[in-house]
Parts: sequence; structure tokens; C-alpha cells
Amino acid sequence: MTHDALAAADPQIAELVAAEERRQADTVKLIASENYVSKAVLEATGTVLTNKYSEGYAGKRYYEGQQVIDQIETVAVERAKALFGVEHANVQPYSGSPANLAIYLAFLQPGDTVMGMGLPFGGHLTHGWSVSATGKWFTPVRYGVRKDTGRVDMDEVRDLAREHRPKVIFCGGTAIPRTIDFPAFAEIAREVGAVLAADIAHIAGLIAGGAHPSPVGHADVISTTTHKTLRGPRGAMLMSTAEHAAAINKAVFPGLQGGPHNHTTAAIAVALKEASTDEFKAYAHQVVANAKALAEELASRGFDLVSGGTDNHLILMDLTPKGVGGKPAAQALDRAGLETNYNAVPYDTRKPFDPSGIRIGTPSVTSRGMGEAEMRQIGAWIDEVVTALAKESDVEETIARVHGEVSELTARFPAPGL
Repeated sequence: MTHDALAAADPQIAELVAAEERRQADTVKLIASENYVSKAVLEATGTVLTNKYSEGYAGKRYYEGQQVIDQIETVAVERAKALFGVEHANVQPYSGSPANLAIYLAFLQPGDTVMGMGLPFGGHLTHGWSVSATGKWFTPVRYGVRKDTGRVDMDEVRDLAREHRPKVIFCGGTAIPRTIDFPAFAEIAREVGAVLAADIAHIAGLIAGGAHPSPVGHADVISTTTHKTLRGPRGAMLMSTAEHAAAINKAVFPGLQGGPHNHTTAAIAVALKEASTDEFKAYAHQVVANAKALAEELASRGFDLVSGGTDNHLILMDLTPKGVGGKPAAQALDRAGLETNYNAVPYDTRKPFDPSGIRIGTPSVTSRGMGEAEMRQIGAWIDEVVTALAKESDVEETIARVHGEVSELTARFPAPGL
């Protein structure tokens, strides 16, 4: 993309933007929560819509001049409802955390009990973790995964729900490599009279493309970011049954935020239109196929995969058997052009800022058009870098060679939007 006006006004920032474009183009992006947006989504994000304040909702605003904005937001809402098959959608939340906070405001009072997956097991900060406002202002109950399988123990979830009677139960998270059993969570929520909130931020694109079961018909409210697998801008949505529409809308505005970011709303609308195509469905299924191929390659090379593999876009690896920590491994891989993030694994004995694992995912590489053959090559590169790091032998030489080979691969698969 050209940034002529930016370059003229602020050459320093323009050069940094250009540097980031080059970095993204030359990197195999394996961070599970990242993706590439299309040029159309990118263009919608950078429009004059950012100039307009629009507190309220379509037809009920607190500022004049909403003739166009109302139409844009209505299009986004209707596309979300059609794509996910929901009765109500709110496209105004600024990001995933504020969207989840709106659920608390809609259904809970301070001190009420909320139940979610613990952060070390793959949950999210806003599901009641101690350092989050959700863990400080509410009474959190946390479930985890079994040590022997790395999967959620639904019997434990039921026992905890019966004991603590939470008012809201969250399912979903940030490092869950297996299919979320929405019907089982819904059954438990109904039994204890809780609202079931499905956080599908990571898997929304897979759900939209038919590559993961949907929580619709099971969860009372659904929260999601609009980037990650959905390939939209940095924003969020809340979806629900018609019964909870008024409470959700009131919690978002005026409960938590003022005017929506209209340029983001437009970009969400574009992304939702793209997600309704056959091409997107093929992409969603290829994301899963690529993740399975990469997981199989890594497992064959002796990597310890949490839960033994993946059903979706995400792989979580415990590097303890390799004799390497997650943080130095992620840093070495980054220098080799393989972008990952270090991550805690279930029952991790190391500190969160220096954990045992790394988390990887396939949305971005799939958006570039890569397939199973490229996943096997990526798995081999990861093994080479981690092995060199563990042996403390020829580390920088290995990193330099792998980065050169990575650059050859990325040159063959141009990144969308860049």
C-alpha cells in the first residue's frame, strides 16, 4: 500500500509502518490469534468514518448526521445475524475484553459468582482470572483440563457448577486445541440456572466456515473478536437470543463505552460479507487441515502436544521434554522468521513470563495459500531451531539458514492486503 500523505506528514511513522509491512511479508506468522485482513477490510478501516461520533444505536443516536452511519451499522448487524444464525448482534464493542465485560454488566452484580476456564489451562483473563477486574470484582470459580488427556473434564465442570451455583458460565478460551462441547456446557448451565456465555474469539471464523460446531442454540450469549480466524479488523461482537438483546445493548452503551468506532464497524461488515463466501468456507476447512498436518509433523519429531493434537487452528506444545523453555524457543524461532508466542501449558511449573510451552496456529499461513506440504516444512524448521537451541550448538547458524529458507517460502506465498 502507498502512504504518500503519511510519508509527507510524518516520515518517521511512515517508515515504521513500511518496516512492519516488510516484516509481515517476510515472516511465517504462526501466532494463533493473528491473521491477514484483505485489502478491502484494510481500506474500510482507514476511511473518513473515523471522523464521526455515533453514540447510541441505529435510529436512536445522540448526535445528528447519522444518515450514512446508521446504514453501515445496520448492514454489519444484519450480516452478523445471517452468517451466525443468531437473533441479535451488537457490533459496537471495541475489542474482546470489553465485549466480555459487557456480559458481566448485563447479567451480574459485583460479588456474584462466575465460572470459567482457568488462565493456565487455556482460559482468558476476562473469564475471572485473579489479575483481571473480572477476578477482583466477582467471585471466580475455575475449571481446568485433565492431566492425562489435556481435555476439559465435563464431570468436574458439572460438580463445580452444582457446588458454587454460578450466575454465568464461560466456555471457550485462548489456548484450547480441541472442539468445545457447547451442548454439554449448555446442559450444565441449565441445570444450575446459569447464563452460558460462549467466547468464540479464536474460532469464530471456523464456525462461520462450518469447520467447528456452533454455540448457537446452546449458549445464551456469544462473544467474539472480529480478527483472528474471522479475518476482520481489530474489533468485537456480541450475539444473543432476542431475550437478552436489550440487556446486551444497554451493557455496551451506555454501560461501558461511548461512541462506536465507525470505521471499524464498516470493516467488520466487509469481513462478514467475505466470510459468507464459498472461498471463505474452503479457507476455514484448510485452516484445520493445516493445523492437523503441522501437529502430526511435530508429534512425529517428538514434540509433546497438549491433548495429543488439535481439532481446530491451534497447537499448544510443552517443550519440557526438549529441554528448552517456551520463551527462549519463541525468541529463537522469531529470529528465524517463524513467529510464535511462548505460552503456559496445563499444570506448568514455570512462571507465566517464562513458561514451558509455545502456542502456534495456522490461520495466517492458510490465508497466504499455504497447504499441508508447507506445514510439514514449517514443522521441520521448528524442530531444527529447537534442537539447535537445546544442544546449544550452531544456534545462530541454524537460525540464519532457516530464516533464509523461510524468506524463499514467503516469497512464493504473498500475504493478503500487503
